[in-house]
Amino acid sequence: MNAPADKRAPTKPPPKRGAKSKPIDIASDLSRLGSFDEILEYLITHVTKTIQADRGSLFLHDPVAHQLYTRVALGNLSREIRIDEQSGVAGWVFKNGEAAIVNDPYNDERFNKEVDERTGFKTDSLACVPIFTFGETPIGVLQVLNKTDSKFSEKDIDAIKLVASQCASTLNTYALTERMETQKRREAEFMTLVSKLTTELDLSRLLNHVVDAATEMLNCERATVFLNDEKTDELFSMVGAGLGALEIRLPNSAGISGAVFQSGENVNIPHAYADLRFNPGFDKQTGFFTRSVLCVPILNKHGKRIGVTQALNKIGGSFTEEDESRIQAFTAQISVGLENAKMFNDMQAVKNYNEAMLQSMSNGVITVDETGNLKSLNKSAENIIKIMAEENLGKPLAEIFDEKNQWLVEAITKVRETGATENLEDANLYTGEGKLVSANIALQPMISGEGDTIGALMLVEDISSEKRVRSTMSRYMDPQLAKQLLEEGDGQAMLGGQAAEATVLFTDIRSFTTIAESLGPQATVSMLNEYFEIMVACVTDAGGMLDKFIGDALMAGFGVPLPTDDAPDAAVKSAISMISQLRVWNAARIAVDKPAVNMGVGINTDTVVTGNIGSSKRMDFTMIGDGVNLAARLEGSCKTYGAQIIISDYTKSKLKGIYALRELDKIVVKGKTEPVSISEVLDFHDDETFPARMDVVGHFSEGLNHYRSTDFDAAIKSFSAALEANANDVPSQLYIERCNLFKDTPPPPGWNGEWVMTEK
Repeated sequence: MNAPADKRAPTKPPPKRGAKSKPIDIASDLSRLGSFDEILEYLITHVTKTIQADRGSLFLHDPVAHQLYTRVALGNLSREIRIDEQSGVAGWVFKNGEAAIVNDPYNDERFNKEVDERTGFKTDSLACVPIFTFGETPIGVLQVLNKTDSKFSEKDIDAIKLVASQCASTLNTYALTERMETQKRREAEFMTLVSKLTTELDLSRLLNHVVDAATEMLNCERATVFLNDEKTDELFSMVGAGLGALEIRLPNSAGISGAVFQSGENVNIPHAYADLRFNPGFDKQTGFFTRSVLCVPILNKHGKRIGVTQALNKIGGSFTEEDESRIQAFTAQISVGLENAKMFNDMQAVKNYNEAMLQSMSNGVITVDETGNLKSLNKSAENIIKIMAEENLGKPLAEIFDEKNQWLVEAITKVRETGATENLEDANLYTGEGKLVSANIALQPMISGEGDTIGALMLVEDISSEKRVRSTMSRYMDPQLAKQLLEEGDGQAMLGGQAAEATVLFTDIRSFTTIAESLGPQATVSMLNEYFEIMVACVTDAGGMLDKFIGDALMAGFGVPLPTDDAPDAAVKSAISMISQLRVWNAARIAVDKPAVNMGVGINTDTVVTGNIGSSKRMDFTMIGDGVNLAARLEGSCKTYGAQIIISDYTKSKLKGIYALRELDKIVVKGKTEPVSISEVLDFHDDETFPARMDVVGHFSEGLNHYRSTDFDAAIKSFSAALEANANDVPSQLYIERCNLFKDTPPPPGWNGEWVMTEK
């Protein structure tokens, strides 16, 4: 190891090696060069030629980033290369301020082999010296690789030190000048950027600009700005670099962002997965790998925390103190713009919500200003009174309304002048086309924030008889059934409760919780909407009535509210269609890597009570009774028997059509004491979904007879034969287990084969 360089003064030139070589005035040559890149090229060329080596590198120190950097010419451009200030032999020389000769680099622990592996260059030997100006701290290092005729020696170190000493002052000047120019340029860009951002009021666009600016400013892979939603105590972001248009929400105390928001302190984490506050769940969800994190709070002009700015994966290393200072100054400057944009966004959202609510209302809403001129009317008002907003806004209401409606103009004027409200029930209102509409009309004054009357509002509810009854009935049942009731003229009789025979159908999705957890909220809602669209169509196409949705379950009735003689057949056909359509839908989902959805269906026919249940303000037309409960229990038993459609014996006995059925069991459902026979519907199966169906059903029926006669050995033999034909037949597997159980613990005397269900 060579002796340490003198850190108290600039490196001194070595003694002359003879009259053959005259030292070149390198400092003079450098003073004539115009740029840092030209200086680097000159020095590297000179030192490699002097030392007779293959390659050289000159690294300067960046004290802010704690890195050594150099530049490599690429045609008319140049690329900056940076390494950690302690990396490799160059980092060791810089840190210790000592020269180093390494003639066997691959056996030297200081040598960084990755550089050779990345570049394809093979380092056989190297010599490296620190570059000093004034003081004890080096400003960089000069490194020479692969001496051509021999190994590096102390004479080579002296020669390299001579070059380093002559170029030190010039290099230091250029480095300082470049840092000052870079800082000046950054400040100018910073102020221009801040000026541009603070004038943007659209929150989505502003967040996009801020994210892009932060990503470029910090030279990182991704940045996100989270703002605090005080109503929900959540941090939300409408955008994220690399994420596209996506809203992210998380509790304002969760993860690193939450910790920074709660504490108000900056967090700079070089290794994210080593920090307990980091939640890797989002990485798993997006496929992004987080290495380093810089997160700072956003404060408004009053010092209140309104959000956080988070940057991920600094390119070329970890986030520095300068990065932290720059992003903190940046967020301080744009915080006012962010707060203003958020307020504007909230106000716009309220405005849009109010307008959307008015336009979506089924009742007409009309407003007039303080002089009686038409100010606004929504779509429903246009449809009810047949007056178009585009043609009439700003005109006096007295000119717009028909002469027969002048009484209404007078009533609005009275409300506007007196400030009193008025309700007009079942009033006659003539439309712009001269037609009569029966309507309930509410009139009320519009009051400003200062308490002044600024106009009047008219709410119009069309209560024309046919529309009123149809609207009421459609809230309780399928619109087509409501139409049928109205056409038959007996709709009023259905508004009371009554007992009627009906066939009730229940469906439920299997493992819905697991599916929902894997998909997430938005995808789960989308999946349910697609699923119910198919299921409801199967119900209505068969003439059924959709009763209600119960989470992921569906309840439907056949033979209500109007009795039909084929309700059981319609229910079974609807269930078969459901499973068949589900199979097609699942094939499409699997093709795009979405999870398949399985379901069970339970069907029972019995006397149920149908009618309005609820209160005078809110009611539902529904079915209740033991028959409804049994249908729900049969749907649940599908899981036990591995079936998809199970019907009760009550439904089976009333079927008029011929179906592929297999009697499954006699069960006593939970809460009951009398057994009921149940059967599995197999019509939707084909040879692929149920191989050897005829053989399996034959062996199973034979086994069931043996089972009920307590000949359990013979039953096991028959069920085993069914399994030989189809190893996936769940009922046969289930009965073998029961037979073995009863062989050890025989059923009581008088037992006729029933099985008591312990679960719903």
